[in-house]
Amino acid sequence: MPADSGHRPEAPAPAGAKSPVGPRWEARARGPGDKPRVIVIGAGVAGLASGCYGQMSGMETRIFEKHVLPGGCCTAWSRQGYIFDYCIEWLNGTAVGNDANRVWRELGALDGKSIRLFDSFNTVSDEHGRSVTFYNDPDRLERHLIELSPVDAPLIRQFCADLRRFAGMALHPFLKPPPLENWRDKYATLRQVLPAFRLFWRNGATQMNDFADRFQDPLLRRGLRNIFFQDPGNFSLVPYLYNIAEAHNGNVGFPQGGSLGLSRSIESRYLELGGRIDYRARVSRILVENGRAVGIELKNGERHYADHVIAACDGLTALRSLLDGKYGNPRVDKLYDQVLDRPGERYPGVVSAFVGFEGDLPPDTPHSTTYLLSAEDAAALPGAIQGSLVVQLRSRYCDGFAPPGHSILHCTYFSDYDYWKRLRSSDRKQYWALKRQVAEFVRDFLERRHPGLGARIRLVDVGTPASTERYTGNYKGAILAWKSPEADDLMADLVKKDRMRLRGLGGFSMAGHWVGGGGLIRSAATGRFAIQFLCREFGLPFKAWESGNTAPWRIEQLGHFPQLDKGPPLERSVPKLRAVESPAPIATAPVA
Repeated sequence: MPADSGHRPEAPAPAGAKSPVGPRWEARARGPGDKPRVIVIGAGVAGLASGCYGQMSGMETRIFEKHVLPGGCCTAWSRQGYIFDYCIEWLNGTAVGNDANRVWRELGALDGKSIRLFDSFNTVSDEHGRSVTFYNDPDRLERHLIELSPVDAPLIRQFCADLRRFAGMALHPFLKPPPLENWRDKYATLRQVLPAFRLFWRNGATQMNDFADRFQDPLLRRGLRNIFFQDPGNFSLVPYLYNIAEAHNGNVGFPQGGSLGLSRSIESRYLELGGRIDYRARVSRILVENGRAVGIELKNGERHYADHVIAACDGLTALRSLLDGKYGNPRVDKLYDQVLDRPGERYPGVVSAFVGFEGDLPPDTPHSTTYLLSAEDAAALPGAIQGSLVVQLRSRYCDGFAPPGHSILHCTYFSDYDYWKRLRSSDRKQYWALKRQVAEFVRDFLERRHPGLGARIRLVDVGTPASTERYTGNYKGAILAWKSPEADDLMADLVKKDRMRLRGLGGFSMAGHWVGGGGLIRSAATGRFAIQFLCREFGLPFKAWESGNTAPWRIEQLGHFPQLDKGPPLERSVPKLRAVESPAPIATAPVA
């Protein structure tokens, strides 16, 4: 059935309407032959994936989502005909013939969609006008970097040689969790990893910042840190090499329809499989009896019961709020008691400004550029924690993101959550004044880079880390949860040793990027893993198959935006920019 068939039994209610939660799952006892019931909290990618695989494997699942749209962080919103697509910057698994792509095909995420590929990952431009472009092709990248800095040729050749080796691999560990792998699975992995052991060891043990500091050219020293748009601070070389290699292989692209398009397609797949989503259904607590999760209670007091509960929402919310902080395990306890608020352990928040403007930029404008700011410019950005601004021409990513004859830019920078949260809580007037300051800075900055653009700007939509937390529930607006090596190790053991469960609590699992790490394919994989573990518990065979839907995807399948068409029509001139609060979730996936 096409993704726009309208098969949505729980359509989003208008603002202020009563929650359209359907019939309660009141039955406590399950009779012989009844399908196991599974409640999923959150209709993000992990929650939708849990529901899809649960339905395919013979379970009866139901997703409860507090928002009016699917996708959680993987979403978009709209004003005045512009579509603000925030989440996907690149998607792992867009090329056919690999396991990451298989997951998306099983979930129907790429059904009928074209994939847009770029020849470079990012361009970095410094305050003096010098630029470096990080091409996906290792040969082209090597020539370009050596032309910029011949003195750094040995380091450049080393980096590009390792990039070529990564491009020859196909490592996509997204089909089966390690505890369920058989000897054939393990052998297949070893056949790839063992010959490249020194490659992984050397690049895994080398931090990008340490490697970049070895370059003599100041642009390359700063540019290498910002291949992923902004400097994450503590990444090794492996994710850089892996993702550029995947882009070279066409496996890191941008799917037609973008973020909300991906979520809508998975939503349709889930509903076609017989699942049910209750929107505007905020879960207030998980019901526990005799050491076992037995259901949920909603904010409106309704209770729903099931044989298992999967929390595919913010990790801290699940542990501290929905479970009252009563359950954990050694890995979870360390993550949330010690690692969570340690500097550099999780992703910072992001300030974003979507800029809608009339016309377009020159054809040779890079699709993505990180501008390294002067000290004066960096000081003018409220709450900035790095001296850089990322500018992406999002209307080049997908047709239909801007009205005819118009284009849209997305400008972002890492920012301090506490700075914005404190203002929003104690001085709302100043909070809005600083959002207007962001809008004015972006307009003036873009005018300097593209003379005449400022007069063509029709709208600027500004969101802060406080907005991210408000709309997604992500702790302190963290865009991708954890990012440190220690957190990665703890998450790996959370899957391998704990099977995504908590000590002393049966009938409960966790899924999502707080469990499996940042990136949409990882989130989807945690949903797959949760159901595979659950199949073992229920004595069911795990089943999964590709959706097979080949109908061409259309932009109309994004459906209704809650704020679509609200506000005045496009103005021909804007004497003073207006910074507006983002009407839907904002969170990004720089490592997918």
